[in-house]
Order: sequence, then C-alpha cells, then structure tokens
Amino acid sequence: MKKQAKKDVGMGFVSPSKSCSDTHCPFHGDTKLHGRVFEGKVIKKSPHKTVNVEWLRIAYLSKFERYSKSRSRVKAHNPQCIEAEIGDTVTIVETRPISKTKKFIVVKVHK
Repeated sequence: MKKQAKKDVGMGFVSPSKSCSDTHCPFHGDTKLHGRVFEGKVIKKSPHKTVNVEWLRIAYLSKFERYSKSRSRVKAHNPQCIEAEIGDTVTIVETRPISKTKKFIVVKVHK
C-alpha cells in the first residue's frame, strides 16, 4: 500500500501522528472541512466509526429572567487515526453528509 503524505486541512488543525486508510478522514482521505466547529464530550461509540457528541447550551429567557439549559447531540465520524473514546472531549467540524445522520467529523481529541 502506498504511504500517504500528511495534508493540511486548514482551520489550524494538526494532523495526527497515526495514519489510516479511511476515505472519509480529512487528514488522509479526500473529505474537505467547512462550516461550523463545535467542542463536546463523546457519550456513545459504535463499531461503525461513529461517535455521539454532546455539548451544553445555555440561553437567557427574558420573560422569566432565568437561564435555561439544553444540550445538543450529533453523530460524528470517528477516523481510525484519531480513535476517540467515551468520555473524551473532542472538536468536531461540519462537512458534507457522510451518511443519513452523520454530517460532522472528529478532528481533535483533548485528553
């Protein structure tokens, strides 16, 4: 197999030291990153290179003069070179739809 060179994906993200043969990996495949960037916690992991990422949102309700808590959950692609585990804090970036529900890719793990 031909060794792939690390490529710059932009947005200030550093390529991981491991390499992979994943076509949806932004560092070693041909998927491009664009759009929104979120930071959240991995709450669930599936064997199909998918993780569920959750983060807290706080909004002020002027009518009641209080804050309301809500959380967002999205499914993200977990490339083989990154391998995020349950409980890790990760950075995810929006990309083209990879499947019916996956529109984000994990690009960095904060251990």
